[in-house]
Amino acid sequence: MVRIAVMGLGEAGALYARGLADAGAEVTGYDPHVDVSALGIAQRQTLADCLEGAELVLSLVGARASVDAARDAVERMAPGALLADLNTAAPATKREVAALARGAGMAVADVAVLAPVPRAGHRTPLLASGDAAEEFARRMRPLGVPVDVAPGGIGDAARLKLLRAVFMKGLAALVIEGLEAARATGAEEWLRAQIADELGADGDTAVERLVAGTYMHVERREHELRDVLSVLDEAGTPADMTRATHAWLARILAESR
Repeated sequence: MVRIAVMGLGEAGALYARGLADAGAEVTGYDPHVDVSALGIAQRQTLADCLEGAELVLSLVGARASVDAARDAVERMAPGALLADLNTAAPATKREVAALARGAGMAVADVAVLAPVPRAGHRTPLLASGDAAEEFARRMRPLGVPVDVAPGGIGDAARLKLLRAVFMKGLAALVIEGLEAARATGAEEWLRAQIADELGADGDTAVERLVAGTYMHVERREHELRDVLSVLDEAGTPADMTRATHAWLARILAESR
């Protein structure tokens, strides 16, 4: 039985903790900001207790906290344990996390989560890169976790995830912009139906997910789009659509405060 520790028990972290435990892993969790023990998660009160004996540590604390979380974790992880950073962050941030892990003698994998976790829980598709990517996949696949391994090192999975966000977040911004304009002219329901038809059999659900998800997670997504823009600027490719998407997210974020 693989022993897994989950750092960060927000929406995604709690779903991973519960799902992996149901799949047969021994799972503990740590998050000083929430209490999800009522969900059947073995939440520990200290990080040291959470990490004790863990072979695999999943970091789901968010990009801004990922480096500090890695610094705290590697001081307490068991020898030979693997740190998997599942946070959506810039490649440079992933490399900073990796440097901390390697400096403490720990294996590390850069892992990108490729879909909203509420849809499939711990069965959400993952993309891993880095020297420990194959080992991460080997430990997770028997638990029902689909993991693809990307060629390259730490930061390559993160870069691919951010390139994917050009389309996914851009699509959400286009839907929101169209619906906002249609609402102003009394045509929102008509346009929503048109968009849903174009998106296929589950179009209604997809439209709702794109709109609701953007508003629910706007702060995290606005930060993510900044990282996306950095990747595009580094590549030297046009970023007109992504800058417009970021403007929409920044507007929504400002209005929510």
